[in-house]
Amino acid sequence: MTQPLLAHSTEHGRMYARSTQDRPIVPSITTVISQAGASLDGWIGYMAANAVANDPRISAALGNPAQLRTIVKDASVAAERYRDEAAERGTRVHYYCEQVALRDLEQAHDVDAARAALAANGEEAFADRFDEWWTLYQVRPIAAELTVWNEDVGYAGTLDLLAEIGGRMCLIDFKTKNTDRDGQVKPLDDKVVMQLVAGMKAQESLVDGEKGVWEPWKYDHELILLGVAIGKTEVRAMRANPEVLKEHWFRFCALRRSWEAGLDAAAAGRALLPIGPPPVPAVGATASGMAG
Repeated sequence: MTQPLLAHSTEHGRMYARSTQDRPIVPSITTVISQAGASLDGWIGYMAANAVANDPRISAALGNPAQLRTIVKDASVAAERYRDEAAERGTRVHYYCEQVALRDLEQAHDVDAARAALAANGEEAFADRFDEWWTLYQVRPIAAELTVWNEDVGYAGTLDLLAEIGGRMCLIDFKTKNTDRDGQVKPLDDKVVMQLVAGMKAQESLVDGEKGVWEPWKYDHELILLGVAIGKTEVRAMRANPEVLKEHWFRFCALRRSWEAGLDAAAAGRALLPIGPPPVPAVGATASGMAG
């Protein structure tokens, strides 16, 4: 996946500008959704414990406190390491998907290099399964990596793919997923529905980022929203249930307000101020007061 031209990493999360000459002013769709949060304590603990249990140095380290501390220190960042590796893999897979779409759009592409990058990391199976899905579903791309904007709510984002499938216009978000013990790709998180509905509710799409030229969003309710899980063993497409889109849109809007409220609270000043104990009244003054 290429870095969106108008996206910027900021202390408030990823944000978008209207052009390359402007400062970023609205949060990205994913930044808004991240306000929902999720507890990863259990997973982080499991990853650390698993890293210790599978460390080849553990047998020799028993009875050696210094070496055990080294193993524990390495294990403590196992979750971060796994997360970073998964993010890098996801970027490679997304980039391949984008290049396939650009190739079919007869635009400049680098499919061969994208596939080679996957192969170099033992991930070529992701490309194989994606190619099978692309052919089976007879995907006809309309636009890849399309940046959109919603002025009323105040957010922007970059959509993975707009495509025609079976005569219907589809908005598609790709997710790279691991495979479970049964050889099936792991399920998508329901949050993908918020991501898709936010994309559908766009008001403008980018024409020229250098000049800041936008055009009215041409789609909306006619879109079928698809979350597509890409794994080594299969690709599974899931449609967002049309009956629940309103509720997920309302939740997204609430999270957008939460993001802004966080900024307002931070800008208002220090939330906690130091305070000392009350002064001890003079003995004479206390006695006098009590006598009166």
